[in-house]
Amino acid sequence: MKRLKEFRQTCRSAFLTVLFVSTLQGANSKLLISSVSPDVVKDLAGNNVTLAVSFTGASNPTLTWFRDGLPVVTWTINSVSPPDIDPNSKDVLHVEKNGSLTFIKVPVNYSSNYRVEMTKSGLGTDSHQFTLQIFEMIQSVTLNTPPIRAKEGIDQFTLQYSMLRGVIEQQTWFFNSKVLKNSSHYLVQETSLVILGLNRNDTGLYSVRLTNPFSNVTAQKEVIVFYGPDEPILKATPEKSFYVAGDSVSLSCQSEGTPQLTVEWIFNGQILSMDSNGVLDLKNVQTNQGGVYTCSLLNPMTNEKREKNVTLNIYERPPGSPVCSVLSVNNDSLLYECDWMGGTPPASLSFPALSSAITGEGNLSLTFPASTNLNGKTVTCQADHPIQQNTCNITARNPKVFLPEVRATVDVDSKIVVSILCVSEASPQAVVSWSNDSGAIANGTAYQISSDTTELKIRDNSISNLILQNFTCTCRNPLGSQTRRIQLQGPSISDSRVFPNQDGTIITLTWEVPPTSVVTGFDIQMKGANLIIKKGNTSQAKITLDGYHTIQQKPASARSTDVFTLDPKQTYLFRIIPKARLADGVPSVVHRIGPPDGLSGPAIAGIAAGIPCSILAIILVGGLIFLIIYLKRNRSHQTKYPVPRTTEKAIPPAKINHPEIIPHKPLAGGLKFFPDYNSLHQSLSDRSVALPAFVPPPPHVRVATTV
Repeated sequence: MKRLKEFRQTCRSAFLTVLFVSTLQGANSKLLISSVSPDVVKDLAGNNVTLAVSFTGASNPTLTWFRDGLPVVTWTINSVSPPDIDPNSKDVLHVEKNGSLTFIKVPVNYSSNYRVEMTKSGLGTDSHQFTLQIFEMIQSVTLNTPPIRAKEGIDQFTLQYSMLRGVIEQQTWFFNSKVLKNSSHYLVQETSLVILGLNRNDTGLYSVRLTNPFSNVTAQKEVIVFYGPDEPILKATPEKSFYVAGDSVSLSCQSEGTPQLTVEWIFNGQILSMDSNGVLDLKNVQTNQGGVYTCSLLNPMTNEKREKNVTLNIYERPPGSPVCSVLSVNNDSLLYECDWMGGTPPASLSFPALSSAITGEGNLSLTFPASTNLNGKTVTCQADHPIQQNTCNITARNPKVFLPEVRATVDVDSKIVVSILCVSEASPQAVVSWSNDSGAIANGTAYQISSDTTELKIRDNSISNLILQNFTCTCRNPLGSQTRRIQLQGPSISDSRVFPNQDGTIITLTWEVPPTSVVTGFDIQMKGANLIIKKGNTSQAKITLDGYHTIQQKPASARSTDVFTLDPKQTYLFRIIPKARLADGVPSVVHRIGPPDGLSGPAIAGIAAGIPCSILAIILVGGLIFLIIYLKRNRSHQTKYPVPRTTEKAIPPAKINHPEIIPHKPLAGGLKFFPDYNSLHQSLSDRSVALPAFVPPPPHVRVATTV
């Protein structure tokens, strides 16, 4: 009995101890679940998959796994009792000792949302959510269209895909490699693409790409939308309101449609041509071939048919059209002409604005003195024919203001050839005369005038001789003249710019030259870092440029150039040198390419950080100086006097007691104190300054005077 009592006391003590420890643990612990697996787990059907978890803060909690909110597994961890598993999932689900959930040869239909929840009395509850996605390999995908024809105008046209097996995570539809999305024209459904309001622009290659994390398959289908015939376009070539007997006429009938349309030409109830190109050629037409021609178009796939008529008029008349012209007579009169030859009968021609009484048949010429009334006046030639009335117009004008054009080249004799072109719009055509400071210019060795007088060529060995001359061109016809004075300039650049690419490895230089500048070429010069030159496919070489070096030469017609293989970390200077043969003109402005000047970001940051430190150091040094001066002034409070020589001889310096004196204050402007004669061992004759004045001591100080 005693032993039983002792055993009960021992059990009670152990129980209280366990209860205390449990209470203490509950006061300081909390049940927590940690995810070992990703929150979203993707795997192939038939594999073993584990939703792995771990927990802390409690031992042997109660575990429950939920699938879409419904419990499928319940178990107390480390319990001797087996887990309670949903009967429909016993062959698939297995609970690990740490509470993780394993799927044995997981089927496809186990894709779902799973949640694990653990509970421990006194330590709370915790849970974690998983998403399990089970996939199959995608196999044997085909893309099909409905049996109906893809005809323009139908409301809906569906492309449907099918597959032997597989689980789709994402489907993407394409039209001619362009991704399709839901819109007013396309509707993407679960396994199909619906085209709303099918039209001809929907013809092309459609494809669907089916993907999951373990496979992807693409299926394609060519869709041809049948349409047409559209409204036919009839055209007669040459296009005229009527045709002359003997002409050849080509009638064309064009219409849009797919597949290729069948075209028939019908005249007077007979089929003249049945051709897919829709062209009817009529050669050497006669008047009995005039009438109504019908174009009939048929779509062989849709059986849609459309017809359109054209009327062909055929007459005999003069060929072509009347031609008007105005010529200069002795450079003081205007000759107006109108020609329309041939035809039966010949056409009657007249210039009503010049003379209503004078007419001609087939040809008419009228001469009038040049006057301001005719300048800019449009004169009409009226051509009357029994079949047709026709006109042509001509306007006489004085020369307009013009700009000369200057070009320069170098001939085979190494001479500079300057071409000056003076062309003024005028009717009749203006005749150009040339002169310089010496008078009129005629063809010769140094000067050559073109056959139409519009161009003057000047040859010389030196650009200096050319720019010293002034040239004048005058454009003249019977109604007036225009004169331009040209002073040639040396080679120069009026404007230049540089455009680097985004990487800083290529630049484009552009420039302009004055209109009268004589330029035969340009030198592109560079100064700066090494220029990288590629050799072959891989090797590179660097060219070191000291000063400006010519890197390119351009002809006179060039206005831009590209410079390649620059180092974006280096600085380059570029300029353009205009040249007239061997003479260099004024260089363009210098264009700088490279990193910007100035302090870098780290340097600025360092300066900004150092300013407060510098100010603090200055304050400390100033305080230290002030303290030293203050202490020095306190120590130097005795008044010092010059000691007589006799005293120095009688009394040793160590035994002389100096009375205290008030120290002198420093003078303004940084002047020094008077010299301390007590520390100087000079004779009176050696002293270059007067002794300081005697200052009487205070009354309580005794002064000893030594004689």
